[in-house]
Amino acid sequence: MSNFMIAEFDRLEAVSCPCGSSRRAFVDRDNPTATMHIVDISKDSRLHYHKKLTEIYLVLEGSGRMELDGEIVPVKPMTAILIKPGCRHRAVGKMRIVNTCIPAFDPADEWFD
Repeated sequence: MSNFMIAEFDRLEAVSCPCGSSRRAFVDRDNPTATMHIVDISKDSRLHYHKKLTEIYLVLEGSGRMELDGEIVPVKPMTAILIKPGCRHRAVGKMRIVNTCIPAFDPADEWFD
């Protein structure tokens, strides 16, 4: 593998996720380091958590709230949120975010109560 990867988000297929739909870059079995997603949050995203994954959300468009371990926090464009493993979270409201996942996203690490 090269020492770099390039993604063109406009060419990536959107997939369904607990938050709405996501275009996921750098998802490759040879890349355990990190992934980056553009996520279109639906109005009623699903509360979930990760056991290993840390996520960093950056709100690009829209506004709403984040539910973080039961606490409700207002968010707007240019708000960033670091979500540690074990934090039950969901976005509430219609918005578009960048989600950076460290280590790389693993769909087996999505947990629901």
